[in-house]
Amino acid sequence: MDYKDYYQILGVDREATQDEVKRAYRRLARKYHPDVSKQADAEERFKELGEAYEVLKDPEKRAAYDQLGANWQAGQEFNPPPNWDAGFEFSGGEFSADERQAFSEFFESLFGRGFGGGHHSSHGVNAGPGYHVAGEDHHAKVLIDVEDSYLGSTREITLRAPELDNSGRLVNNPRTLSVNIPKGVKQGQKIRLSGQGGAGIGGSSAGDLYLEIEFKPHRLYRVEGADVYIKLPVTPWEAALGANVKVPTPTKQLDLKIPANTLSGKKLRLKGQGIPSSSPGDLYVTLEIKLPSADSDAAKALYQDMADNLDFNPRAEMGV
Repeated sequence: MDYKDYYQILGVDREATQDEVKRAYRRLARKYHPDVSKQADAEERFKELGEAYEVLKDPEKRAAYDQLGANWQAGQEFNPPPNWDAGFEFSGGEFSADERQAFSEFFESLFGRGFGGGHHSSHGVNAGPGYHVAGEDHHAKVLIDVEDSYLGSTREITLRAPELDNSGRLVNNPRTLSVNIPKGVKQGQKIRLSGQGGAGIGGSSAGDLYLEIEFKPHRLYRVEGADVYIKLPVTPWEAALGANVKVPTPTKQLDLKIPANTLSGKKLRLKGQGIPSSSPGDLYVTLEIKLPSADSDAAKALYQDMADNLDFNPRAEMGV
């Protein structure tokens, strides 16, 4: 998938004001409108301009796009980094399937299902005397540690709210919240913070803030739903002879019995030792046999003894 430089497509600087973005789009849209332009690629260029403007005209989508940075080149092979949009506070809604399909695979990868989730703004109307409307619900994706789900915790979380300054340029206003992470929270689950969304109008109540939980990458654990996965190194003799070994979890060490003649890649389950939700997940342990180095005379002698006395050919099934 190719990276699309929306600023380059519209011919504007990354620091352009929203008015400058609008003027650039209108000028180029008139030039490449299929009903006007005679250029062979007019329809494709017109569609590309519409996609770029769809992102850059909206401060929230523009801020999220800018999060990717300016290091990508147009046409460069691209895959969105995991959780690239975490930490941004949004109030816009999701796109429909038809809206997403109207644009490129690149657009879909960034702004497809899962981007948004709040309600579309209703504050664009003129609010006269006596006008009252509740504040919008806001939403953000936040990253926590797997350990937070096992233990529960209180975390200081900083969110960035995209806004326009007086000159029409995009700025990110940070705010820090103290958030209680409940024990057993799962990936994708949302925590509701009452009254932390958009301000109401005419004295009406503020909206709520919904924090969607994602787990940070962990050096030991991988999480799917309520289940947790870990790769556990074992010695050849533990796998061959059987053994009782310790398995680390985010809260404690557990005992694991390895059956004799276990092969590398064998998956063992520790029931109920995954995310401690209302229906606790399981902990799956994948065994990886690690060979000691032959870095001493004694180690070399042991390997040579096995070579001389064990009738073992791991390639026998291949006929070699």
